[in-house]
This record gives sequence, C-alpha cells and structure tokens, in this order.
Amino acid sequence: MIAAFLILLGAYLGCGLVFAIPFVLVGARRIDPHAAHGSWGFRLLVIPGTMAFWPLLLRRWLGSTHEPPEECTPHRPCSRRGNEADYTSRTVSHP
Repeated sequence: MIAAFLILLGAYLGCGLVFAIPFVLVGARRIDPHAAHGSWGFRLLVIPGTMAFWPLLLRRWLGSTHEPPEECTPHRPCSRRGNEADYTSRTVSHP
C-alpha cells in the first residue's frame, strides 16, 4: 500500500519536473506578466511549487487566461471603495 503510494507520488512529481522546465522558461511569463522579469533565482525557487501544482498551471497555460486571477476576498470591495465603515459596522458586541 505504501509502496504504491510512493510510486504514484514519484510519477506525479516526475511529470511535474518534466512540466516545470518549459514552464519556468516560457509558460510563467505567459500566465503572469510580472514573472517575465524574474531572475534565474526566482525561476529556481518556482520549480518545486510548479512540480506540486503542475495540473493547475498546465490548465492556466493552455487556457485563454493570460492574467493572474483577481483576489476575491471581503477586503477587495472595501479597498476599491476606500470605505472602512463596512467592516466596523459589522462588528458584533458581546454582552
């Protein structure tokens, strides 16, 4: 059981390494314009994460998305409006 898991993990990471080399050279700059100016040190640091998340990155690289995704948190609408009153009015006071 553990041996099969380790074999599958090794195959997954092997596919990730095969994907990571062309991705850090070409693909990263296509899905994130800021990565185009990344140094070789940046590219080396990105390789382990690319190996781990290669299916997601492959989908973004082959898809039509060429911009990083927009952050979608409760903080984003308030930062656009510049209004912090929304957060302070939602605080709950405890008796």
